Amino acid sequence: MVVEIPKGLVKALNDARRVAVLTGAGVSAESGVPTFRGEEGLWRKYSPQELATPQAFARDPKLVWEWYDWRRGLIAPLEPNPAHRFIALLERRVPQFLLITQNIDGLHQKAGSKRLVELHGNIWKVRCTREGTVKEDRRVPLPEIPPRCESCGALLRPHVVWFGESLPVDALEEAMEAAENCDLFLVVGTSGVVYPAAALPQVARSHGALVVESNPEETPLTSLATWSLQGKAGEVAQRLAREMGWKDEG
Repeated sequence: MVVEIPKGLVKALNDARRVAVLTGAGVSAESGVPTFRGEEGLWRKYSPQELATPQAFARDPKLVWEWYDWRRGLIAPLEPNPAHRFIALLERRVPQFLLITQNIDGLHQKAGSKRLVELHGNIWKVRCTREGTVKEDRRVPLPEIPPRCESCGALLRPHVVWFGESLPVDALEEAMEAAENCDLFLVVGTSGVVYPAAALPQVARSHGALVVESNPEETPLTSLATWSLQGKAGEVAQRLAREMGWKDEG
């Protein structure tokens, strides 16, 4: 099914000067990143809810790191898709822009996005459990599991938000500020049920922004969207880029 792009949306994108974008797992899935939901999310009979917790790490850091090392190996060869690239193109054309992503795979950066906040962290970063220092480590596979801090020898942990942990305050504040001040808010590939991220489009709408949703099916956010484009994120992005006259540089 061909996604029809309303002319009003094309004009709104051309006119927008302050844009915020929220992305979720639907964007990454089109690049081949597993969603880790349901039976397909099991690894060695463990579910993400059993492994992605502070308690699991405290109990068996080696097991948790083996899972993350496996995931990093799956993600490493993957490439950004047209949705990632469209968002990076949009950033370069808008004076004030912020990408707010719930994804941890780093594919937005690989596509060229620079002005972004990662609400759930980044699988390619590690954090010292003693010093709190964060650094990037893209080695696949990791030479030592569990890895240790070169500075103090303490265990490193994935720099991601686990079940039961709060989102980083600075990232959430930056996202909220962007939602309050944008004139167009784009929601791509997210179910709109995970808070506080799901509140951001609502905040944007309450402050007068136009809200655009791109998702394969309706979500709780559909009713508040000015335009809802039903389709895969990559296909919608390609159609949008064509209507805007933008060249996909990926």
